[in-house]
Amino acid sequence: MAEEKNSKPQSTGSGEGDQSSVAQLADGDFQPHHTGIGTRLRNYFLTGLIIAGPVGITLYIAWSFINLIDGWVKPLLPDRYLPETYLPFTVPGVGLILAITALIMIGALTANLFGRSLVNYGEGIVNRMPIVRSVYRALKQIFETVLSQSNASFQKVGLIQYPREGLYAIVFISTETTGEILHITDAEDEGLLSVFLPTTPNPTSGFLLFVPSPDVLILDMSVEEAAKLVISAGLVVPHYQEKLKKLADDAKAPKKIPQKAPV
Repeated sequence: MAEEKNSKPQSTGSGEGDQSSVAQLADGDFQPHHTGIGTRLRNYFLTGLIIAGPVGITLYIAWSFINLIDGWVKPLLPDRYLPETYLPFTVPGVGLILAITALIMIGALTANLFGRSLVNYGEGIVNRMPIVRSVYRALKQIFETVLSQSNASFQKVGLIQYPREGLYAIVFISTETTGEILHITDAEDEGLLSVFLPTTPNPTSGFLLFVPSPDVLILDMSVEEAAKLVISAGLVVPHYQEKLKKLADDAKAPKKIPQKAPV
């Protein structure tokens, strides 16, 4: 038994340990040796769940989205244009392809003068409708803001003291605050940051906060890593490269200039 323990390969780094965690769970390495058949079956079940769970949920969401778009688009098409009319089975994704094609054509038409004039005429009609006008303007502003700034949104992750001093919460930094909010808070000197405070486990909901720049601690983790941390309620912690952080801090520290000895 001693020879078997000594011959077992050892992990040489944290990266290999993370990559082999699923294999160790399947082999029962997290449990004492000589485990029963029930413990091994449980470990195999958990390993299969870890592997198949994310894949299955992703496929289910993608399949549901395709069927949703097909359910919206296919009823609008005549039967002679549907593949099911000529095939003995249903072809999924036809409605999604047609929807994407239609959006591309609409964008191409509105890019020229005639299309812009047509859109302006339609907006003029909508602006004469009291309730519809408010809904349309709000939705248009949301879509323009999200789509035009999608590449610049949430590029950094920060940490603020919330809901009271001594407690910390993760925030996604949107942009630097400007306009009336910056002026009325008298924070032109130190600056304000517009941050989004997500909720757990659903990061799509949260709070918009305007925080003074010195009160926001910028983190090294990416937005994706922070989102995983929020969704998992702190169970999935991103790897922190402490050595590299120490080297960066040493590089930022002011260097002492050696003084020359008096002649």
